[in-house]
Amino acid sequence: MRSQIKKAISVISLTAALLPAAVSADNSDSWEFGASVYGWFPDISGSTSFPDGSGGDFTLPIDTILDNLKFTFQGSFDARKGNWGLYTDVIYMDMGASKSNTGEGTIGGIEIPVDVTAKVSLDMTSWIWTTAGYYRMLETSQSTVDILAGVRYADIEQTLKVSLSGNTADLPFPERDGKVVVGGTNWDAIIGLRGKFAFGRDNAWFLPYYLDVGTGDSDLTWQAFGGVGYAFGWGELAAVWRYMEYDLDSKGPMNDMNFSGPAVGAVWRW
Repeated sequence: MRSQIKKAISVISLTAALLPAAVSADNSDSWEFGASVYGWFPDISGSTSFPDGSGGDFTLPIDTILDNLKFTFQGSFDARKGNWGLYTDVIYMDMGASKSNTGEGTIGGIEIPVDVTAKVSLDMTSWIWTTAGYYRMLETSQSTVDILAGVRYADIEQTLKVSLSGNTADLPFPERDGKVVVGGTNWDAIIGLRGKFAFGRDNAWFLPYYLDVGTGDSDLTWQAFGGVGYAFGWGELAAVWRYMEYDLDSKGPMNDMNFSGPAVGAVWRW
């Protein structure tokens, strides 16, 4: 993994070195801002190890996520003065599902007055926050390129709950409940590139792209997206394919996790 990080950083550094800083002559003293709200619809997969020995690899397709989504917020904010700027992106997601089943007791195929109801629920909440400072290395009528450096914070938690209740004949037995929580928080330093290439009439159409890579509490984390957008007087609309991956400690409760899927959103600029 360390070699992958070195290769990614080398690519980013080489790209930055080849870009002529002189063409990014934006010496404006005024601030420029951008705020976006978007919807990212990823499949989520990874592996988990609960203390009781349960867990393993899992995959949550987007239709399952949407069926069990409780709440989500996804947005970003950008502020730039001249060639220097700040960028932050926040993703919060809370989802959960539960199942219950009742079984009756039998002996030799003969029913006995025993029944047990089991209810199992799994909830997952995640905060992923990326924030970075950046320098605009290239700005023309068609292209912009920023090099950025910052941190990414992740707080991902999974909660498994089990509840048993029932009776034997007319005698109920006490309910038994159990809960197991696994998860953790990660801080990782990142370095990356982002930009866009405009084309078409009045350069209204554009191709946005983004790449970052980092390490810290994670063995490796990286994120990339690319897509197409259209610029209006008030801002932009864009659709991209976005991928984010975490390679975590193999001895921890969560070994790895990745998010992959389309995203659509709007950016307001002033």
